[in-house]
Amino acid sequence: MQQVQMGNALKNDEWIDSAEIADPITLPHLPGFHVLVRPVSVKRKTKGGIFIPDSTRDDMAYLTTVGRVLKLGELAYKDKEKFPNGNWCDVGDHICYGKHAGTKLFYQNIRMILLFDDQIIMKVDDPTDLDPSFHLT
Repeated sequence: MQQVQMGNALKNDEWIDSAEIADPITLPHLPGFHVLVRPVSVKRKTKGGIFIPDSTRDDMAYLTTVGRVLKLGELAYKDKEKFPNGNWCDVGDHICYGKHAGTKLFYQNIRMILLFDDQIIMKVDDPTDLDPSFHLT
């Protein structure tokens, strides 16, 4: 897949809520092959209270963009030619996706990304495995 230059478009790793806000109780109905994802962020400081420099945070954000699946559309992973084994990620899973993939949106004042099922790059059991200095908020 070719990556299109986006000019001043906001990258997905910049579309993250830093505040710890609970997920919405009700979620929108998703059409077709969509997957609703809530991005997760790198904390500004470690559990021990040490502040992480912006340059290190930028390096960590560059490695991958991670989110948690909130909801699957009614047709997500139903295309047997693309996904012969069906769903390979589900609600609650942490997944990785491209920096410019999907559509950014606010839903009940929470930042989310709407992806197509084939825009998800991989699933990770524990997002902290991606980088030893990666911490979720």
